[in-house]
Amino acid sequence: MSATIIDGKLISASARQQIAEETAAFTTESGVTPHLAAVLVGDDPASQVYVRNKERACEKCGLKSTLHRLSAETTQQQLMDLVAQLNADRTVHGILVQLPLPNHLDSTPVLDSIRPDKDVDGFHPENVGLMLQGRPRFLPCTPHGVMKMLEHENISTAGKHAVVIGRSDIVGKPMAGLLVQKGADATVTVCHSRTADIAAITRQADILVAAVGIPEFVKGDMIKPGAVVIDVGINRVNDKLVGDVEFAAAAEQASAITPVPGGVGPMTIAMLLRNTLEAAKQSV
Repeated sequence: MSATIIDGKLISASARQQIAEETAAFTTESGVTPHLAAVLVGDDPASQVYVRNKERACEKCGLKSTLHRLSAETTQQQLMDLVAQLNADRTVHGILVQLPLPNHLDSTPVLDSIRPDKDVDGFHPENVGLMLQGRPRFLPCTPHGVMKMLEHENISTAGKHAVVIGRSDIVGKPMAGLLVQKGADATVTVCHSRTADIAAITRQADILVAAVGIPEFVKGDMIKPGAVVIDVGINRVNDKLVGDVEFAAAAEQASAITPVPGGVGPMTIAMLLRNTLEAAKQSV
């Protein structure tokens, strides 16, 4: 078996085209340009690339983006003060604080301080709760992007056994939360660092989502023949980007698989733009 490649670049281009058209119509009708404010603390190379990609995507879709660069020595209070300033700015519709933050900063109070109606990452506890109850204000960008990819490829999740590897607040937990919602209707198992015999569980998965942050953790023999494999991981190994899945071996087992790069990553950015547009619509 040789897996179909799920092309995140292609799917995200279609999503961004739709967002651009909706943004143009909204701006013309309301006179309001959706505005994303991004905060980058320090000089982490990967974070700089992510933020630059988000800026370019905003520009192409007709959204305004503003980048606030802070030094690595920024204090917790200084960062909190900036978030408060952006919360109060009526021209800003979405606030994104790029993670990870430098080690001396605590991300939890920072993310909690973002106004829920400007929390376009979907990390605020209020938005997480609404999402789990099936009445979301914003869906978290990466899990939402994964669901859109499955939808685009006509891959049904109803009645399927979905296994998510990883329990982070950014991907693992909300991914499981979306898959188990009415309408998605998957049966979901979450594996993590304390799970006994992960391979025995992953081999039962009809849909396997890897979000563990370990390069090529998922081997070919951990995959059920014909499974759909979604690789959320992005890891730099010897100047090469690889996912959490050993791609070549996995592609021999799976029916469909996302590549790294060019898989889930572009969808995450597209969903961020979608949330920023929705935040602007809700503000008028």
